[in-house]
Parts: sequence; structure tokens; C-alpha cells
Amino acid sequence: MLNLVLRMLLPVLAGWSLWASAQDADMAQIKERELEAVREQISALKKSMDRRANERDRITGELQSAEILISEKRIHLKELERQRAFSERKKLEIDGRLAEQETALQSETQALVAQARAAYTSGRQERVKLLLNQQNPATLGRLLAYYRYFNDYRGGNIERVGELIADLAKLQTSAAAEEGRLSGLGRARRAELNELSAAQDNRQNLLTSLQARIAEEGSEVQRLAAQEQDLSRLIAELTSILSDYPITSEAPFSQLKGRLTWPVAGNLSNDFGQPRAGGGVNWNGVVIAAPRGREVRAAYHGRVVFADWLAGLGLLVIVDHGEGFMTLYGYNESTLKTAGDWVAPGDVIATVGDSGGQRQPALYFELRQGTKPLNPRRWFNRQPKTG
Repeated sequence: MLNLVLRMLLPVLAGWSLWASAQDADMAQIKERELEAVREQISALKKSMDRRANERDRITGELQSAEILISEKRIHLKELERQRAFSERKKLEIDGRLAEQETALQSETQALVAQARAAYTSGRQERVKLLLNQQNPATLGRLLAYYRYFNDYRGGNIERVGELIADLAKLQTSAAAEEGRLSGLGRARRAELNELSAAQDNRQNLLTSLQARIAEEGSEVQRLAAQEQDLSRLIAELTSILSDYPITSEAPFSQLKGRLTWPVAGNLSNDFGQPRAGGGVNWNGVVIAAPRGREVRAAYHGRVVFADWLAGLGLLVIVDHGEGFMTLYGYNESTLKTAGDWVAPGDVIATVGDSGGQRQPALYFELRQGTKPLNPRRWFNRQPKTG
């Protein structure tokens, strides 16, 4: 009876499993379409903000283009360095195998030369001579067996030499190809360095022009206030766009006060609440001086909602942690995540830089709940490992 029931249930269970799998696949496609729609909304928002910033300040728009180009060049240079290191290791490995094969070939060749000399010395009719010497048949049999073994070994030796020569030819071809690859990577690296240098010179000229205009117009406070308004608007719009996509994690962000790890190791150069530009505007976050290229890590679980350039903050990453909490990471040299990516505590999301018109490499870090900036020093107490 039990077997009958099982036979009846198996097709039903199989059908349900297929239906559930189809439902999961459909849901995944729906979520992907929704995520793409969110990305498009964020992209449209960014373009709108860029237009407003360019209307206020043409130099800022040019600075954005220059710093994004510099970021791309540095990322490409790092990739070229990675490829070159890999190619150099491969070339060393090939050179080592070449040396081993050449030593083996030399040894086999010397053995073959010795065999040929011995065969020549004994004469070309050595087996005939043995037969005519009328030696003891047992002795004669042993000697003939020896000569058969000797000739077989000589034949195998010749075959081995041929194999070694073929292997050497292949290795030499591989070594030449790797040498050519290294030369090509070297040329590409020099070209990238030249373009990077030109982009950096252009950025420096733009910064000089910007500072001269600020000094002439006395507009630093107004510029910082406008940038703060842009950031507040961005966060408010992001909150609205993402309201239907809540963040969930094992421990709510609100329970982590005083237990978080700073996103980068460095020295505090500007603190939360300190005045900026001689007063009138205060720091809404902290500035942590650190070497260029040092890894910037996510403070906690969340979803990247913004990874782009923003006036005043340069290359900026914003992570939504749920409950209205967001962390902001600015001044970056490069961003390593895109909008929609999920991150865990300690995931590398960017590298330290000086984008946004900064004079020295550093990380700008903010913590917000909604549009309200919070003092991050009350939430973070653990220093990260140096990168």
C-alpha cells in the first residue's frame, strides 16, 4: 500500500518541484528587471545633477571628466602591471624548463656520441665476428643478447634526443611569444603613463583656475553649500527610489553603535563638526589621510546605491545599510563596485585617492540616517588593518 502511495505521489512532487523552479527563475528575472530599472533611475538622477553642476560651474564639469579619465588610466595601469607580473612569472618558468631540457639534451647527446664511438671502434661487423670466433655457445648467446640490448638502448637514446629537440623547439617558441607579450605590455604601459601624465597636468591646470576664481569671487562657502545641497538631494532621491527594496541583515545597523571598524587605516585630518572654509559650513563627516591606492572597505552589510563622481566628493560610493542608514566614501582614486552590488563587512569597494579636487590623497567618510549626518566617531572604534 505504501509503495502504491509513493508511486502516486512521485509525479506530483516532481511536477511541484519543476513549477517551483520555474517560479524561482521567473522571480529572479523580475528582480533583475526591477534592479535595472533602479539603475536607470539613479543614472537619470546623476545626469540631472551633472547638468545643474555644469550650469553653476563649467570648470567643475571639466574636472569631473579629467578625474574620471585619471581613474580609468590608473585602473588600466594596474591591470597592465598584473598582466606583466603574470607574464614575467611565466617567462621565468619557461626559462627554467628550457635550462632543464638543454641539460638533459646535452647528457643524452654525450651518451649517444659515446655509443657511436664504441660502435665504430668495434667495427661494423661485430656480430659476424662473434659468430666466426667459435666461442662457447653460452658465452656467445650472452654476448649476442648484450649487443641486442645495446642496440635497443642506442635506438631509444636516439628517440629520446629527438623528443628533447622537439620539446626545446616548442619551449623556445613559447619563450619568444612571452618575450613579445612583455614588450607589448611595456609599450602599452609607457603609453598609459604618458596619457596619465597629460591628464594629471590638465587636472592641475583646472584646479589652479578653480582656486583663482574662488579667490577672486570669494565664493568658497557658497560652493561648499551648493555641494552639500546636491549631496542631500542625492541621498533623499536615492532613499525614495529604493524605498521598495529594504535591506535586511542578521543584526540591524542601529544595534552596531560603537562596534564598527573604520573603512581605512590612516590619520584623522578633519573631524566631524569642524568648520570649513573659515566658517559658515561644517564638516558632515571625517577626512582620513591615507596613502594613494590603499583599499577602502565597506563598514557593514548593505547594497551599493551610488558609485560615480559627485562635485566636492569626487569618486563616491554610497552603501545603503537599511533603516535609513547610509555610509558614504569619497575622494576615491577608483571605485570597485557598481550600483546594485551587495557588500559584506570588510569588502573592498574603492581605493584611496584625491578626486574631487583634493590636494592630498585621503578618504572622506560620512554616516547618515536619512539626510541627517551622524558623528561616525560614536559608531566606530576599531581600527582596520593597514592595506
